Amino acid sequence: MGRDQAAAAVMAPEKLKLFMGVLALQFLLAGFHIVTRAALNMGISKIVFIVYRNIISLALLAPFAYFLEKKDRPPLTFSLLVEFFLLALCGITANQGFYLLGLYHLSPTYASAIQNTVPAITFAMAAVLRLEQVDLSRRHGLAKVVGTVVSIGGATVITLYKGLPLFHYNLTIKSLLTLSSSSPILNWTLGCVFILGHCLSWSGWMVLQVPVLKRYPARLSVLSLTCIFGLLQFLVIAVFTEEDLSRWKVHSGGELFTILYAGLVASGVAFALQIWCIDRGGPLFTAVFQPVQTVAVAVMAAAILGDQLYTGGIIGAVLIVIGLYFVLWGKSAEKKLATRNQQDQLEQGGGDITRHLLGGDEDDASTKDEETPAIDLLA
Repeated sequence: MGRDQAAAAVMAPEKLKLFMGVLALQFLLAGFHIVTRAALNMGISKIVFIVYRNIISLALLAPFAYFLEKKDRPPLTFSLLVEFFLLALCGITANQGFYLLGLYHLSPTYASAIQNTVPAITFAMAAVLRLEQVDLSRRHGLAKVVGTVVSIGGATVITLYKGLPLFHYNLTIKSLLTLSSSSPILNWTLGCVFILGHCLSWSGWMVLQVPVLKRYPARLSVLSLTCIFGLLQFLVIAVFTEEDLSRWKVHSGGELFTILYAGLVASGVAFALQIWCIDRGGPLFTAVFQPVQTVAVAVMAAAILGDQLYTGGIIGAVLIVIGLYFVLWGKSAEKKLATRNQQDQLEQGGGDITRHLLGGDEDDASTKDEETPAIDLLA
C-alpha cells in the first residue's frame, strides 16, 4: 500500500500539469478566434494577415524540422512535391482562407462551435476511404456513426436557423422585422457555409496526411514543406487581389499584436503545447477538452467584442458537442477493445511469440506494417 500511495503522490502533480496544459491550450486557441476577429474589425486585409501569419509560422517551424529530423527525411521526389502542394492547397490555403471568410460573416463563438465537427467529418472521410473501420454490430462503431450524424446535424441547425437573441432584446415588431430581414440571415448562413468549408478542408488535410507520412515519415518536415507551398499559393493570390502596397503596411500596434499572436502564439506556442499534451495524455484526452475552447470564446467574445448569442446557434452547438463526445467515446472504446484483443492473442500464442523471436515470419510482419496507421485521424 505504501508504494501505491507514493506512486499516486508522484502522479498527482503530473496529472495536474497535464490538466493545466490542456486548459491553457484551449484558452490560447480561443484567444486566436478573438484576435483574428479583432484584426478583421480593424480592417486588415485577409490575405495580408494570412501571409504574415504563415511567414512567422514557417520561421518558427523550419529550424526544428531541419535539425531534429535530419535522419528521418527521405529524399524528395517530384511526386512527393506534388503531394505537398496538394496538402498545402487543402490544409493551408483552403483551410485558412475559408476560416477567415467565415469569421468575417460570423461570430467567433459559432466559428469555434462548428469546428467541433472536425473529428466527426474526419471519421466520415476516413470511413469512405476505408482508412477507418465501421462496425455497426458493436457499440463503439454505432457510437461513431451516431456522433457523426448528430454533429453534422448540429452544424446544419446553426447554418439554417439563427433564432432569437438570448440577451437584451425586446420582442417588438421592429426587432422581428430586423431578425427576418434577408441580409443578416444571408450573412449568417454564408459564414456558416465558409466555416464548414474550413472544417472539410481541415479534415481532408488530416486524412491526406496518412499516405504522405507513410512515404515521408518526418512530421515536422511535412508541415514545413506544406507551409512553404501554402505561403507560395497565398502570394500568388495576393498578386491578383492586393495590388495596393499600402495594404501590406502595419498601421497600428493593434494590427501588429494580432499578427504576432496568430503567428507566434497560435501557430507556435499552441502547436508545441498541443504536441506535449498529446504525448502525455493522448489525442482523445486532448480532444475531450475542445468544447472548453468554445465556452471560452463565447465569454471573451461577449466581453470584448460585444457579441450576441442566438437560440439556433446554442441548439446547434449543443448537438455538435454531444456528437463530438459520441465519436470520441466510440474511438476510445474501439482502442480498448483492440488492446484487449492483442493481449488475449499474446497470452494464447506463446509458441508463436517464440517463433517470431527466433526467426519471425516476414509475411506477417509486412502485413502488420501495412495495417499500422501513420497518424491517429482523430488526434
